[in-house]
Amino acid sequence: MSLHSLEQYLGVINQVLTLEDLYALKQKYFGKQSELTQAIRQLSELCAEERKEKGEKIHHLKKMILEALGKKEEELKEYALNQKLLQERVDVTLPCAPVRKGFLHPISEVLWDAVEIFQQMGFSWVDGPEVETNFYNFDALNVTEGHPARAEQDTFYLPYGVLRTQTSPVQIRSMEKMSPALKIISPGRVYRSDHDQTHTPMFHQIEGLVVSKEANMAELKGVLQVFLERFFSKSVSLRFRPSFFPFTEPSCEVDIGYRKEDENIILEGDSHWLEILGCGMVHQQILTRCNICPQTYQGYAFGMGVERLTMLRYGIQDIRELYKNHQTWLSNLSLGYSLKSLSIS
Repeated sequence: MSLHSLEQYLGVINQVLTLEDLYALKQKYFGKQSELTQAIRQLSELCAEERKEKGEKIHHLKKMILEALGKKEEELKEYALNQKLLQERVDVTLPCAPVRKGFLHPISEVLWDAVEIFQQMGFSWVDGPEVETNFYNFDALNVTEGHPARAEQDTFYLPYGVLRTQTSPVQIRSMEKMSPALKIISPGRVYRSDHDQTHTPMFHQIEGLVVSKEANMAELKGVLQVFLERFFSKSVSLRFRPSFFPFTEPSCEVDIGYRKEDENIILEGDSHWLEILGCGMVHQQILTRCNICPQTYQGYAFGMGVERLTMLRYGIQDIRELYKNHQTWLSNLSLGYSLKSLSIS
């Protein structure tokens, strides 16, 4: 084997394109049956002088080939790494995917806004259980046996009570535990067996109660006027209609004035009226039942649906849309857009 064959080896090595082929070539050059291995074995058959001369040439050739193989291996490994990095490269010029930011649900937003307004007016937040006894949900509120509100088609009955149909039981519990003079609101979830365009089986209410020596109907009307004007951030027209509720006497339903613009309700004027809440003076029997003297103290109460307030604020026609989990639609409402720009069917 002569030195000029080194160029042949190097030429073959330089043509290798993959690490797998390079390792196979290394095995071919230095395996047991390779030319170099056979040449090294044949050295023992030569005389001392010839063995020394040819041995030096063979070992030099072997060294050069190993160096070439090592250099080629480094080149191929670097190339493979660069290819992998190129495939995993992030194109920073591409627009990023939209980030899904969290927002308060419109109902939660309206509930918190309403609570904040009432707290600014001096009301305290009082909470109570959602699973109630028949006494607190019905009897204590003058809703006697046989009253339509106690029918199974209107109420979710449980083996040990009922799902409360209003937050009024919180008022009874508060009057039993607190001093006669109190000013509270009781927001929360309530349940009724009703499901249509304007009702859902579970919805939210805010009820208020004031008991004092000076409480009267004029004060009640003023409280509601101030609340609604702060809530809607505009002057509103209210109409108080006589009505009947077992727990208040006298009782009123409150309508808010509006006008229609295309299919939208605009809270202005008094050309049309929409019921928005109920209210009245606390029935004397309820005060007496809670050990409050009706000759010394009077009280007034009111209650409103949070979903109704939400629908009026955002111009929603169907209450069920609030529970369909349209993320874009709900987030747009939370950002304050009106439904005129949301195009939802």
